[in-house]
Amino acid sequence: MPDPVDFRLLALIAEMGRAAVHDVAARLGMDPREAAARLVALSAAGMPLLVGVECDPNGIRAALAAASRPQQQQQQWPAYPQQQQQQQPQYAPPQQQMPPQYQQQHPQPQYAPPPQYAPPPQSVPFPAQQPAPQPQPQVQQQPQPAGGTWGPPQTSAWARGDQQTVKAEPVPPPKLTVGTTQQTVGLEGEQLSIQLVEVVDPADFLFTAAGYRLQEGERAVVVHTELTNRGTVPFSSLPDLYLLLVAADGQTVSKAPVSLSSRPPHRIGVQPGETAGGHTVYVLPDSTDLTSVRWSPRPDDPDHSLTWEIEA
Repeated sequence: MPDPVDFRLLALIAEMGRAAVHDVAARLGMDPREAAARLVALSAAGMPLLVGVECDPNGIRAALAAASRPQQQQQQWPAYPQQQQQQQPQYAPPQQQMPPQYQQQHPQPQYAPPPQYAPPPQSVPFPAQQPAPQPQPQVQQQPQPAGGTWGPPQTSAWARGDQQTVKAEPVPPPKLTVGTTQQTVGLEGEQLSIQLVEVVDPADFLFTAAGYRLQEGERAVVVHTELTNRGTVPFSSLPDLYLLLVAADGQTVSKAPVSLSSRPPHRIGVQPGETAGGHTVYVLPDSTDLTSVRWSPRPDDPDHSLTWEIEA
């Protein structure tokens, strides 16, 4: 029985007739390297197909010439690093040239204690005449509230016991919906910013306009996202490879292996400082209630996953 992935590859090749390997991989949601390896293996097994390579000859020659320049410079100056190595051993390390008196700890000088003097004579105070005590009027004290004026000690009511403390309400986290941008880290340490631009639900008219047909009880959904590489490490994967739709019951919906001519798909790889956008197509039951969109660098990495809520 043939491999299901090979069967899908052959079916798409038979439908397209002639196409690039990266385009075939993007339509099926595969890695171009895996798609190329499978096509070469099928061609070697006797399938009537040819896997070719097309390039810019002038651009390839320029890249080869630029790569060979550092090697030519190294061959022209072979004796330069050896000359530096011969000059440096003539000097001893700095630690050996230090005088021995600096390597030992200096004894601290001993100081004689200060001379002791006899204490000065203490002055005896003369008794002062105390005025006669005068009677003070009695003031009637008013009853204080329970806990005292300043409240019970070691409590939050210590500020004022006669005033009610106001508890601050917790601030809810910001709601991340369509149009917001979130940041995360990729598998290779890439610094990524991903924006959920648009969610078209339903998108049956876009699906049928591209020549596809939905089964009874199905609907199509199109999600538009943009990925920005903010770091220095290239992002070499497909931006929407693990972009999932999450239903109200917790079930997830993966992308469909189709692309729309009016909504171009994502391309593989995003270089540092660049922003790449694309559309992802989903086919799901018409009764499914979607609640969020989730992006992950891989399925088993929840720490770097991003989630956007879908408003009803």
